[in-house]
Amino acid sequence: MPRQLEINIPADSSPVRIDSWLVDQPEVGLSRSYIQHLMEQGDILLNGKPVKSSHKISPGETVYLTIPDPQPMEVKPENIPLDVVYEDEHFAIINKPAGMVVHPACGNYTGTLVHALLYHFESLSGIGGVQRPGIVHRLDKGTSGLIAVAKTDLAHHSLSGQLKTRTLSRRYVALVKGHFHGEDGYIETQIGRHPADRKRMTVLKEGGRVAGTFYKSLESYQKKLGSETLPFSYVECKLTTGRTHQIRVHLSYLSHPVLGDDIYGGLTDARFTNKMKDLMEALQGIALHARVMGLKHPATQEYMEFTREPGPAFQSLKEFLSQP
Repeated sequence: MPRQLEINIPADSSPVRIDSWLVDQPEVGLSRSYIQHLMEQGDILLNGKPVKSSHKISPGETVYLTIPDPQPMEVKPENIPLDVVYEDEHFAIINKPAGMVVHPACGNYTGTLVHALLYHFESLSGIGGVQRPGIVHRLDKGTSGLIAVAKTDLAHHSLSGQLKTRTLSRRYVALVKGHFHGEDGYIETQIGRHPADRKRMTVLKEGGRVAGTFYKSLESYQKKLGSETLPFSYVECKLTTGRTHQIRVHLSYLSHPVLGDDIYGGLTDARFTNKMKDLMEALQGIALHARVMGLKHPATQEYMEFTREPGPAFQSLKEFLSQP
């Protein structure tokens, strides 16, 4: 039976977003993304009416939740095209498109990379469980580029170990706002959940986990948009750690958010023209691409390096910015 909850908002409550407030209610016990999903389905009502996740709560309001019974997740193969950069009997390297989720989770029950892998490969490592077969590491939904997939448990252990010791290296490229002071640099901070918005990560003075990112400005642009000329850069990043949203957080912290990134400030700008907005929308994600991956072969220990350039939408945006 679905679980029914009725929660009265106390008189001393601050005007915070309702989705954030519900996350902190112990009787709810749901993630913010799932709460937002329930709101979209009409399973969360405020004073008997549908409510948006951005609504700021007020004392005396009443929230009604209908929480469906959990559904067993059966992951079935789906014939989704894959760009296979390399494959042997041990592992594969896939060029993931922007907009594709890596593995099934709440709100993403079909169309993931895992569904495609199950269709295209006869065997995958089982260490990640039935919902994450072969998955050694992740890329954000909006990020495109190279991802390693283990076909055997031996390969999974090897690749996971290389990730932990940072002998599996990844280099990303991104299109960002602004110009850098100097061609290259290194940033190290503590990164953790944003205290007011659990969907975001942020740089923290205390707590969080240490995160380090090398960055190098490859090209700088001055683009005339309407009546203004704005600076943009094409930058390469290399991680020394692997924190959630690390590159996006660090570049935003440096005042160079990734273009198309609505969470960290790289999307909305009143000075962007319609052409610019159309090009960013065509990305189906953000202008961040995992371009190079280097690793030791799980069986032979031979060093191997793979490269895949960003896709057409990324290149179109880059070409647009490079023209004055």
